Amino acid sequence: MNYKEIDIEVLLDIAVKAGDAIMEIYVRDFAVEIKDDKSPLTEADKKSNAVILEGLKKHYPAIPFISEETKLTPYAERKNWNRFWLIDPIDGTKEFIKKNGEFTVNIALIEDGVPVVGVVHVPAQNKTYYGVKGEGSFKFQIPNSKFQISNPVHYSAKQKVVVVASRSHLSDETLQFVEDLKAQGKEVDFLSSGSSLKFCLVAEGAADVYPRFGPTMEWDTGAAHAVALYAGKNVINFETKQPLVYNKENLLNPFFIVE
Repeated sequence: MNYKEIDIEVLLDIAVKAGDAIMEIYVRDFAVEIKDDKSPLTEADKKSNAVILEGLKKHYPAIPFISEETKLTPYAERKNWNRFWLIDPIDGTKEFIKKNGEFTVNIALIEDGVPVVGVVHVPAQNKTYYGVKGEGSFKFQIPNSKFQISNPVHYSAKQKVVVVASRSHLSDETLQFVEDLKAQGKEVDFLSSGSSLKFCLVAEGAADVYPRFGPTMEWDTGAAHAVALYAGKNVINFETKQPLVYNKENLLNPFFIVE
């Protein structure tokens, strides 16, 4: 099986069901745990993870997975995977806790280190983005509008540049990136957003570039990387200028730019 045999409607349904489970918890009080890496965890993360894994195992039992909320398969085993699901049940748990709506459900299919399918569902905003290799990227706005998104123009070709950055993780390097653009004579607007939504804003043309000079994990980026990639954008390792790759021994991403 390869990505062409994946039914995108099945993935969209799984993501929406996970989002529904999240929203049931979102509207009431909930407890927050702190994980070993100091990141927050809620029952919504766990519930979303359970819904996603149940759906994927039902429809695609032969494809292994990596999820933020499931014990990681040892690298000695997973390094031989040429295809796997990469899952973040809630990207933007801090945004979820703040109840600002800027959190996402993320499901990606990775083949040979490259995201070939990605679904990013935004449950509090009733919208979903997805990208599929060879087909392009799309946005659903519930109840029933669906349209293709594309943003092929590189930010360097624009006089006015909209930079999107993290609401919770604004770094000195990001501020320097903005100053460098201004030094080139460009007019810079700043757009703040949480979670993997930042990739999607670049993919749909609401922003031009997303510099990320802070820590992220592979599951934070895989699904949204696909949305950006198949909308005409690239996700580039800031040091090497090569595309971001997945299923590394250490799942920490390098600094990167969505451009």
